[in-house]
Amino acid sequence: MSSFKYRQFTAAFMIIRSMATVKRFYRRTNILSSGGKFEITLDQRKLKTPKGKIFEVNNKGLALAVATEWDAQKDIIEKENMHLTALCNTVLDNPNNQTKLDIVNYITNCLEIDTILFHSSEIDDLYKLQVEKWDPIVQWFCDHYKVNIVKTQSIDTPTVPIETKTVLTRHLSSYDFNAVHGFLYAVNALKSVILTLAAIERVIDVEKAVELSRLEEIYQISHWGNIEWSHDLSKYDLQSRVAAAVLFVHLNSYLVTSLPKGNKILNS
Repeated sequence: MSSFKYRQFTAAFMIIRSMATVKRFYRRTNILSSGGKFEITLDQRKLKTPKGKIFEVNNKGLALAVATEWDAQKDIIEKENMHLTALCNTVLDNPNNQTKLDIVNYITNCLEIDTILFHSSEIDDLYKLQVEKWDPIVQWFCDHYKVNIVKTQSIDTPTVPIETKTVLTRHLSSYDFNAVHGFLYAVNALKSVILTLAAIERVIDVEKAVELSRLEEIYQISHWGNIEWSHDLSKYDLQSRVAAAVLFVHLNSYLVTSLPKGNKILNS
């Protein structure tokens, strides 16, 4: 690359970077309570959503958690790491105009591509590890929700009976509109409905859910080595996303269900 083209590239990169980053412009955060709603303030300015709506939540705990995200920012506001703020913005702005049923149906259909239902096609060490680590969680799912599901060892999707989808749809629909966004956030992060449910039901913790979702990657790392700046960064980013989603569900839950709580599975 010529020096001229290099300077052009550098200048363009700096412009893009300056557009993508925002310097911290406030000294302190606070929350305001009004009519059962809680708003976030940055100094004297009320926080707003990307669409310009007043940022308000129904739960003081969630408001405090969001305020903590903003208070934790240093010189540069790293919005990509502010998962609770992002979740609240999505709920308030609803950019895709989704109903609760739209989201519930999407999550339910994700069972057919659930990571922990796709086992190795060979009876090898990876398959044995998947059976050891994944099968107890799948069994918990079936026992807890009184459903059936069959894993696969091929590229074909696993067998998910319509009755299983019906039960899951009914269960997710018992949560409010805000909470199902938390489920969606975790499912997209973990690529697993079953691990998401297990984490939210406190059957496994967030770290275990992330470990199980990355089982094949961890297996490959054990054979070929770990790239710290890549694999570790990916793991911690995933943990923060799932932790935010689980907290978001709990803080927004108005759950009415007769389903019994499952027994905890030890994090082995």
